[in-house]
Amino acid sequence: MELRHLRYFLTVAEELSFTKASQKLFISQPPLSRQIKELENEIGTELFIRNNKRVELTDAGKYFKQKIESQLQELEVTILQTKRIGENLSGEYRIGYISSTFSNTITQLVQFLMKKYPYLNIKLYEASTAKQIAALEQSKLDIGVVRAPVISTKVDSKLWLRDSFSLVYNNQIIKEHVTDLKDLQNEVFVFFNKDYAPTYHSLLLQICAYHGFIPNLVHESNNVNSIIQLVRYGLGISIVPSSIIHNHAYRELSFIDLGGEYTTEVLIATPKNNKSVITEVVSEYLLS
Repeated sequence: MELRHLRYFLTVAEELSFTKASQKLFISQPPLSRQIKELENEIGTELFIRNNKRVELTDAGKYFKQKIESQLQELEVTILQTKRIGENLSGEYRIGYISSTFSNTITQLVQFLMKKYPYLNIKLYEASTAKQIAALEQSKLDIGVVRAPVISTKVDSKLWLRDSFSLVYNNQIIKEHVTDLKDLQNEVFVFFNKDYAPTYHSLLLQICAYHGFIPNLVHESNNVNSIIQLVRYGLGISIVPSSIIHNHAYRELSFIDLGGEYTTEVLIATPKNNKSVITEVVSEYLLS
């Protein structure tokens, strides 16, 4: 059994047509049929039901397809890792992050890596936690900075920091003395988009419920910097991670820490079976 047999099988299994599969593989149909027959003979069972009208997977074929897909994905990861080792740390290194963590720390990390690995091509990707986890599972990211929880058997994670929340508002528009979130319960709120960051969005609603009200959500954004700017220009108020305050020291903004009843954990996430020397160095740097 050769690798090409498996790739041919998966293409036919996806297309359920020898004609379409042969076109996709750029080979003629008779050799493709022979290759599939060789595979079936070697396994000792039929993988496809063939007739003049259609092609279907047998139960054995469905099982084989499921197993082979995951094994080929692991093989591709192994090949990619081997290639990186051969490049002697001079290839790409891909770092994912959520917008609320892009601070001096990330910038300093890039500077650190450029000094240590001057031939490394570093790529930064801002993405939601869910998208980063999916990319890490497929080894499309080398490391990710995400918010808990990480629910994946293919991704490892370590706690980077535990962050509290702060209320932010425009003090030139809201001039009365504010001491508590409930003081502004009738104001328009700006939150992270529910579909983009569902866990984070839900946590903000819980914070408002803890203070005894349901927020009037009018504006949403996928980026914490956009949220800050909306608040800065008087389009609402918001609840943000306290760690971002030093990056947004605008004179028209005021921040009030909401205490430790609710916190959010920021994690360093890596592919479980795709560690590299650089990833270990990055993890040590961030966690030091």
